[in-house]
Amino acid sequence: MSFENIMSISSAAMDAQTARINLAASNVANADTVDSSPEKAFKAKRAVFKTVLEDQVYLGSNLVKGGVQVSGVKEDNTANPQRYEPNHPLANDEGFVFASNVNVMTEMVDMKAATRSFESAVEASNTAKRLMMRTIEMMQK
Repeated sequence: MSFENIMSISSAAMDAQTARINLAASNVANADTVDSSPEKAFKAKRAVFKTVLEDQVYLGSNLVKGGVQVSGVKEDNTANPQRYEPNHPLANDEGFVFASNVNVMTEMVDMKAATRSFESAVEASNTAKRLMMRTIEMMQK
């Protein structure tokens, strides 16, 4: 595997984990929102990753076989909890408001895991860079 491929795969991994961290941050930011119906209430979002296969690598694209990409974003289908708050401005006719289905603890764990994965990708690219530099030094002697 070439140095360029290693750096491309690491870069794609960092991009994917950045998307994952951003979605988790957005979910946490909307954790306390409410709405008048479960359809309108905020639903947590999750990144869907996909491995780049050999037949997906096209001439001129920045995809490298073995890399990862975000293929989409899916909403969490967990039910939105309802609370009886008849005085709330967004309460429906029955007096209920529907909270977001975000579990802040789950989001924090996901953020931590994404951060660790990002750090691993950075470390892989740094290791490849050190190995390449060491090879160049050895060839100069």
